[in-house]
Amino acid sequence: RRGPSREAAETQTLGVQSDHRAYARRWIFLLIISLLSCSDAMLWLSFAPVANTVAEHFFLSMELINWLSLVYLVMSIPFSRVAIWMLDSVGLCWATILGAWLNFTGTVLCTLPCVAIGTLHPFTFLMGGQSLCAVAQTLVIFSPVKLAALWFPEHQFHAEILCCSDSPLRASLANVLSPALVRKGEDISIMLGVCAIPAGLACLLATTCLWESVPPTPPSAGAVRVVVHGTSAIAGWPCPEDFLRMLVAPYPSRLPPNSLLLHEFSGLWAALFIMFVILGALVLSIYADWNKRFTKATKISFCLTSVACVAFALVSQLQGQTLSLAAICALLGLFGCSVAPVAMELAVECAIPAGEGAAAGLIFVLGQAEGVLIMVALIALTVHYPELSFSTCKHSEDLCDWARSLLLLAGLCTLFSCVLVLFL
Repeated sequence: RRGPSREAAETQTLGVQSDHRAYARRWIFLLIISLLSCSDAMLWLSFAPVANTVAEHFFLSMELINWLSLVYLVMSIPFSRVAIWMLDSVGLCWATILGAWLNFTGTVLCTLPCVAIGTLHPFTFLMGGQSLCAVAQTLVIFSPVKLAALWFPEHQFHAEILCCSDSPLRASLANVLSPALVRKGEDISIMLGVCAIPAGLACLLATTCLWESVPPTPPSAGAVRVVVHGTSAIAGWPCPEDFLRMLVAPYPSRLPPNSLLLHEFSGLWAALFIMFVILGALVLSIYADWNKRFTKATKISFCLTSVACVAFALVSQLQGQTLSLAAICALLGLFGCSVAPVAMELAVECAIPAGEGAAAGLIFVLGQAEGVLIMVALIALTVHYPELSFSTCKHSEDLCDWARSLLLLAGLCTLFSCVLVLFL
């Protein structure tokens, strides 16, 4: 017989057999991270549905407005590893406080050009604020799994799902609230003020209510092993930023004069997509946790996502298919991004003996870099039609056709799914 493993020996040495305790203040920690994630991502996606209004109000080009969202992907590439190091060395408490202050400061910077009349170079304030919030996002996106591992008992592991579900929910709030609040340029300050409310509340609660990264008594044996080995199951929930930005892109695809694809309807598409992400993630996570069939669930979900993505690329070229596209968006959310937690857990398992933080961080950084390249390629493939003057989503710029971009997105999704099914 083999002797006890080194991990088991260390666990017994630390007295893991003693009683474990879960503290009620873990729910305050969960609330703070959820508010911080909500505020940060609302500001991230608030500009996209009203890009034309923002561009006209500040006299900026549409390309500059697009970078207000793309900067989140760019900043995450160099700062993700720094965030992982801070979470493992400085601790979850101080990393959350720093993220809250960066997010609040960035929100204030974005609001200054709207409340201070005659501000020179408004884009500098907008990009500076978005950059600070992008850095804060790297501290937030890795926090839920570490919080669940350190503060929650094993039977409450789905608290991580509860915390991560706030990430898609805030995206739906941004896509619905922004078009509803911003009817003219002067309304942009109202939109940013709404985003500032959770940012200020998260900053206040983090500064006053957080004082320790690890509870005095571990909630489970798994939490002790996390502390012993200095690693944590850090796994970000990749937000569907690429497809969301396609839904609320400032350049609609071949809009007829009587089209119903207004800013509001485009935002409702994104909201429907995200709500099904939440539903699918909850169901799929419970299913995979029950029977441990992570590989099969991931393969099936990605294949169905490819079918839905191809359907969206084709149906979007037809007129009068708003309801059909809404249904396809729901299926994309149900099968696509909902598999992200399961796929990330599978990827971490496949990366053993590498640390969970290193594996998940590398996946996140590569995914963000890929997102930047894909978005740049999608924008470059658009075709301008200056002879078409009608458009329900824009006022001053030429209409653009996203047909080739959508076909590229569908092709990439199909290719990646085939590679996954054949070689994993």
